[in-house]
Amino acid sequence: MIQSADPSTAPGLASIVWSPGPLGKSLSTSSRLDLVEGDPQLRPAPGAAETKVYRRRWVMLVLFSAVSASNAFMWLQYGIVSNIFTRFYGVDPLAVDWLSMIYLLTYIPLILPVLWLLDRRGVRDVVLVGAAFNCIGAWVKIGSVGPELFAVTFFGQFVCSVATVFVLGIPSYLASVWFGPREVSTACSVGVLGNQLGIAIGFLLPPILVPNVEDMDELAGHIRNMFYITAGVATFLFILVIIVFQERPELPPTQAQARARSLPPEQYSYLASILRLVRNRPFMLLVVTYGLNVGCFYAVGTLLNRMIIIHYPGEEVNAGRIGLTIVIAGMVGSLICGIWLDKTKTYKQTTLVVYFMSLVGMVVYTSTLSLGHLWVVFVTAGSLGFFMTGYLPLGFEFAVELTYPESEGTSSGLLNCSAQVFGIIFTICQGKIIDTYGTLPGNIFLCVFLLIGAGLTGERSNGFGGFVTLLKVQCAKSLV
Repeated sequence: MIQSADPSTAPGLASIVWSPGPLGKSLSTSSRLDLVEGDPQLRPAPGAAETKVYRRRWVMLVLFSAVSASNAFMWLQYGIVSNIFTRFYGVDPLAVDWLSMIYLLTYIPLILPVLWLLDRRGVRDVVLVGAAFNCIGAWVKIGSVGPELFAVTFFGQFVCSVATVFVLGIPSYLASVWFGPREVSTACSVGVLGNQLGIAIGFLLPPILVPNVEDMDELAGHIRNMFYITAGVATFLFILVIIVFQERPELPPTQAQARARSLPPEQYSYLASILRLVRNRPFMLLVVTYGLNVGCFYAVGTLLNRMIIIHYPGEEVNAGRIGLTIVIAGMVGSLICGIWLDKTKTYKQTTLVVYFMSLVGMVVYTSTLSLGHLWVVFVTAGSLGFFMTGYLPLGFEFAVELTYPESEGTSSGLLNCSAQVFGIIFTICQGKIIDTYGTLPGNIFLCVFLLIGAGLTGERSNGFGGFVTLLKVQCAKSLV
C-alpha cells in the first residue's frame, strides 16, 4: 500500500510536476495517493496533517446544487414549449432552438478564463459570480414579454448562459475540497443531480405555467408569471450564496487536500496544467467520448418538444413529462453510479457499461417513438435517461482519476467544453434532419455517434469481464 504523498512513488505519475494555486488546488480524494480513513490496511504517514470532515459540507453542496438547478431550469424553459414561443415571438423554430444552444455556445470561449478565475480566486467567488449572472439574466427576461421583444429575451438568456460557465464544472471540485475520501464520488453525483433537477423542473413546469392558449395577451401574462417566479428564486439563491457559501473548511477533509494547502502557490502554472491535460491521451479520449454522449443528451433535450409534437399533436404537457421522466431516471442513475464508484473505484469498466447501455437506450427510444403509444415513450425515454444522464458524474470522476493531481475544475471544464461543442453540432444537424426527413433519421444520426463513442470507450477499458468480476465480489461481500 502507498503511504507517501510523493508522486514519484506512484507508477505513471512521476513525470507530473504540480503545485496548487493561491487558495490550494483540489486533489482527487479517491486517488491511490490518499489515505482512506478507517481502512485497517493503511497507516498514517509520519507527520500526517490533521484532517476533519465538517457537517456543513452538505449545506455548501445543497446550496450550490440549488443555484445549478435554477440555472438549468432557465436553459429549458423555452425549448420544452418551443412551439408556443415560436408563435408568440413570430420567429422560426431554429431561433427558439438557439435560446437553448446559446448556453452551449457561450461555454466554449469563456471556460478557460473561468477556470483561471477558479484557480486564482477560489470556488466561493466563482459560484458567487455565477449566481449573480443567473439573477441578472432572470430579471432581464421579465422585460422581454412582448411579440416584438425577442432580442431582449435572447439577451437575458445569454446572460443566464454566462452563469452556466461558472457552475457547470464545480461538482467534482467542491466534492474534493469539502468531502472525505469515501464519499467524494457520491458528493459529486449529488452536485450533478442539482443541475439535473433543474432540467427536470424545466421539462415539467413550463408546459403547465405557459399553456398553449390562442389569446396573445393571456399568453403574455402566463409567460410573465413564469419569468417572475424564476427571477424570484434566482434572487433568493444569490442572497443565500452571499451569506452562507464558504470557500473551504478550516481543516482539510483528506491528506491530499492537506498536501495541496501546504505547497507554495508561486510554483503553479495554469498554462502548464492545461498543456499537461492536452497531452494526456487517455484523458483526451475521454473528452471526446464524454462530448459525444452528453452532446446527444443536449440535442434530445432541446428537440424533445418538436419530436413529441410531430407524433403526438397537442401533447406539450406530456412532452414535458417525458423530459421529466428522462431526467428523474437519470438522477437515480447518477446517484447509483456515484455510490458504486465510492465502493469499487471501477471507473473504466463502469464507464463502458453505462456508455453501452446509453446506446441501447437510444436505439430502443428511436424505434418506439412513432408507435403511437405515449406510455411506451415514457418507458423507453426513462431507460435512456437512466444511463445517458447517469453517465455525467461518471465522466467527471473518471477524469479526476486520469488527470490526478491536476485540478478537478480544469478537467471537468474541458469535458463540458467538449459536450457544448458536440451539443451545438448535434442539435443543429438533428433539427435539420427532423425538419427534412422526420424523427427516425434524426435519432439514427445520434445513435451512430453514440456507437462511435461506445467503441472509443471500449478502447481504453478492460471490457465487461472486469466489471462482472467486480460485481460478483461486491455481492459476495454484501452476503458476508
